[in-house]
Amino acid sequence: MTTPGKLVIKRIIDASPEEIFDAWLNPESLRDWMVPGPWKYTEAIVDSRVSGKFWIVMKNDEREFEHTGEYKILDRPKKLAFTWISKATGMNPTLVTIELIQKGKKTELTLTHEGLSDEARESHEQGWTDIVEKLAKHFSKS
Repeated sequence: MTTPGKLVIKRIIDASPEEIFDAWLNPESLRDWMVPGPWKYTEAIVDSRVSGKFWIVMKNDEREFEHTGEYKILDRPKKLAFTWISKATGMNPTLVTIELIQKGKKTELTLTHEGLSDEARESHEQGWTDIVEKLAKHFSKS
């Protein structure tokens, strides 16, 4: 059952919780995998502390799509949460939470995005699915 305005994506990734946690806060890492579907590359600036801000711009040959937010929880290596603001959220802050649970030599990642409109939920579900897949591939080539 789906909760209105909320999406949840789970994925087992072949990396430790520490590696995955750090990947969310490293601008070089974000540039490698924070690129959904047809977008080609990403620019990222990160101030990785609670109340620190981030700026992420996803680009293709024709458009740029800017995202900003603020880190709310940084509990390495188990959980991080940040606001997520873009045109797709109507420039309203929504909340993204990443939870990491070690499963042997792998990690179960649960991404929860709350506060989305129905339209934004649909587009973000595909985008986050693509991004989590690329995050998993980022570690498979390491």
